[in-house]
Amino acid sequence: MPWFKRTKKGIQTPTEDKKDVPKGLWYKSPTGKVVDSEQLEKNFYVSPEDGYHVRIGSKEYFEILFDDNKFKELDKNLSSKDPLKFEDNKKYVDRLKEATEKTGLKDAVRCAVGKSMGENIVIACMDFSFIGGSMGSVVGEKIARAADYSLKKKIPLVIISKSGGARMMEAALSLMQLAKTSAKLAQLSDAGIPYISLATDPTTGGTTASFAMLGDINISEPGALIGFAGPRVVRDTTGKELPEGFQTAEFLLEHGFLDFITHRKNLKRKINLYLDLVLNRPLREKTA
Repeated sequence: MPWFKRTKKGIQTPTEDKKDVPKGLWYKSPTGKVVDSEQLEKNFYVSPEDGYHVRIGSKEYFEILFDDNKFKELDKNLSSKDPLKFEDNKKYVDRLKEATEKTGLKDAVRCAVGKSMGENIVIACMDFSFIGGSMGSVVGEKIARAADYSLKKKIPLVIISKSGGARMMEAALSLMQLAKTSAKLAQLSDAGIPYISLATDPTTGGTTASFAMLGDINISEPGALIGFAGPRVVRDTTGKELPEGFQTAEFLLEHGFLDFITHRKNLKRKINLYLDLVLNRPLREKTA
């Protein structure tokens, strides 16, 4: 029996149901605040009473960042294969099929180009609902191609990370994506094309160890979990109690790993303000 196979069902709530965009009339935040789902959507999926940022995916981020939700999706038909014929308590090909049927996604990232506040931008956004946002070969390839598109068209790139890390079902092929995406971002840097990294809840593992922390500016939403290994693993490895708020966005900001934290309603304006500054364009802050 594999060491990672669960033998006792001690968890009553499926992981995928815990913090995603709610389905129904009401949503209850972790702090106990209840909000109407329609009101939640109008407030950028942020609980108005306590400011809790509900986990959302590429569909919602594209709606927030692209003007009138108009964009052209890049490499939309790329999908994962199973070169290692991986199987634990389930075949990898079956996991892929189930994830595709459940989410309607081809893999854990979508890339698109469109206008944001009137200027062209390329956005690569990860979806945690697809196998925990894990980074496999397709994720690395699509991000690399998005960087190539930015390089060719001289358009700024934004990557929105939301990931549990490298996809274990692809083993070393997944780990190769760290170097691959990092090399592409280095090419953008050499060409003077801005890259903004937005780390959302959660951003962990190989994603953090590569493109999520390589932005010209690294930003996050309030309360996001950001780190390499999880807090429990770090605590067990070091044998020490961790500081309060360890690996939250606020902790990382205080220790110099992030440039700023922004409320989701200000995200579009903040990203474009930064791009105006670095590209020496007229500021568009008042037109957000």
